[in-house]
Amino acid sequence: MIRRSVLTGTGSALPKRAVSNAEMAQIVDTSDEWIVERSGIRNRHFAGDDENTATLAIDAARRALEAAGLEGKDIGLIVLATATPNNTFPATATQVQAALGANGGIAFDVAAVCSGFLYAVGAADAMLRTGMAEKALVIGAETMSRILDFEDRGTCVLFGDGAGAIVLEARDVAEDGPGVLFTKLHADGQHCDLLYVDGGPSTTQTVGHVRMKGREVFRHAVTNLADVLSETLEAAGISTDQIDWVVPHQANRRIIDATAKKLGLSPDRVVLTVDRHANTSAASVPLALDTAVRDGRIKPGQLVVLEAMGGGFTWGASLIRI
Repeated sequence: MIRRSVLTGTGSALPKRAVSNAEMAQIVDTSDEWIVERSGIRNRHFAGDDENTATLAIDAARRALEAAGLEGKDIGLIVLATATPNNTFPATATQVQAALGANGGIAFDVAAVCSGFLYAVGAADAMLRTGMAEKALVIGAETMSRILDFEDRGTCVLFGDGAGAIVLEARDVAEDGPGVLFTKLHADGQHCDLLYVDGGPSTTQTVGHVRMKGREVFRHAVTNLADVLSETLEAAGISTDQIDWVVPHQANRRIIDATAKKLGLSPDRVVLTVDRHANTSAASVPLALDTAVRDGRIKPGQLVVLEAMGGGFTWGASLIRI
């Protein structure tokens, strides 16, 4: 038997307001054709005045707990990945903890932008396997619409808001049993100027806006994602053809397709939600995962790879047997 973090529930939440490409064309100089051709995005959700990162995270967490058959009081660890916290401090995770009645355990935020959920999975898995907690909520939640420059048509059409969550439980399982098998994480701060927000409390005392050099990000993304996926599978001694599903960061359809092609992955084994959710940063992977679990594509016993790359640059992948 081996101690592993077993995924027992998934959940997600989206703001009430859906925003089509046609509506974006009324806000900024763009068109449905332009957006779809460059990104594959057709729709996204923007948070309303009564919605924020914490409220979305709480809704997603509750759905994941329900799927796992648990209550908030059962959770000893909450790791929340976000680039758009409700406040500079305290951590948004503590607000989620209070709302769920999970008080007294561990709760903290992770800041790794679009890779944040993978970093959160890695942190939670390590803490569960070493006995710091028995049951964890791992959440990715964002309100990216709050930091978009709606005069920059190259970036504002690409992002959306949402949240996704999973429950991980420490269990002793057989070698071929379920759980997080391997997680590989990387960062390279040399490329901070290619994807960043031009604000912060320590520099400008403002929130700032997303800034991105798209072509350079695309090039790094395809290379880094393909490499970390290969690295993760090699560590597990698993070949590409043994993978049932890849759940990639939903940033851009072209990046997803190019990465799959480089790895020789069939497109019908890649979960795609970028068309309806756009890039929800740290929420992207758990949103897509929950979508595929709930529609029946992802089933118990299957091997699933999660992967993402974000500003920093940060990137990573996690191999999970469901």
